[in-house]
Amino acid sequence: MARYTGPKTKISRIFGEPILGNGKWLGKNSNPPGQHGEKRKRKTLGEYALQLREKQKAKYTYGVLEKQFRKTYEEANRRKGVTGENLIKLLESRLDNTVFRLGLAPSRPAARQLVSHKHIEVNGEVVNIPSYLLKPGDVITLKESSKNRSSITSNVKGKNPKFTWLDFNESTFTGTFITYPEREMVPENIREQLIVELYNK
Repeated sequence: MARYTGPKTKISRIFGEPILGNGKWLGKNSNPPGQHGEKRKRKTLGEYALQLREKQKAKYTYGVLEKQFRKTYEEANRRKGVTGENLIKLLESRLDNTVFRLGLAPSRPAARQLVSHKHIEVNGEVVNIPSYLLKPGDVITLKESSKNRSSITSNVKGKNPKFTWLDFNESTFTGTFITYPEREMVPENIREQLIVELYNK
């Protein structure tokens, strides 16, 4: 299973945002990584650098490596509508991301682990593929045997009310992917148009 296993705080410092979860160190040391921090770096980034930076931010945020991200973009480009918005919708419909959004796991990496360890069912069938793309109406739930494991249920926080494209029943640990979210509903600070421009070069 391909995934990023490098330093998380370093990545957050590169972008100045807690994109990999815990941002507690950003307040103490928010300078970019490296011996000289920002001192030896260009103050203004060029057009290509900005586009590449935005793509890297999206990849790290959703835990997707380059090859898979490219495939997701190509699928977004094939679909009707605005390519950038389609890209965000596809990333949001990933199973690991949805498990995280439902509050079944405290972070996307933790959600990915829940899925890959076969604790999650989709429409009554165990699915252990984190990149599995959900469709409107799909029902996501903890496997019955997993509901009795305190190590899993103790981390369940429940869905944030602002994620209106999802429904969640805390008593049964069951969620429903109601529809693809509109771009303004997704809180991630990603400028998807720059990603589109990068791939269209």
